[in-house]
Amino acid sequence: MDDMQTSLLLKRPVVVKAIVTSRWKAEVLERLKAQIGQLDAQIQQLDLQGQRAIAELQKQSISLPGSQTSQQVESIQSQVNQKKSELLEKKNQFLQQIQQVQQFELEQEVFEAQMESFFRIEKGENLIKKLNVEIVLRDGVVEEIRGEI
Repeated sequence: MDDMQTSLLLKRPVVVKAIVTSRWKAEVLERLKAQIGQLDAQIQQLDLQGQRAIAELQKQSISLPGSQTSQQVESIQSQVNQKKSELLEKKNQFLQQIQQVQQFELEQEVFEAQMESFFRIEKGENLIKKLNVEIVLRDGVVEEIRGEI
């Protein structure tokens, strides 16, 4: 019961850093290229779906007035272009990340993720020191834990 009155259990952010190695670089580049490949496939699929929808609309347009059909075609094309633009923006971000990763020096520490952990704080302890915790990884293995655990 005394423990409950003299300490608190709190949550803190924990920064996870990676030491750049050739293996780490290769894995990250492979992941980014795979994500770009998925986006390319989505863009291709989106184009096909848009073309099919327009073709189907044009088949049905025999019974509809011309201006109504053209408005619907424009609407479909606009939706396809908007979604395509979003996907191309994501692809561009991945391409920029590839450039960044390629420029990293070996043994350089880079931000990889942020997690959370719980810690106990007691009266008289330095909260700021307890909040500043980092984990450093080398090829996925913890190499160092910095800060007060």
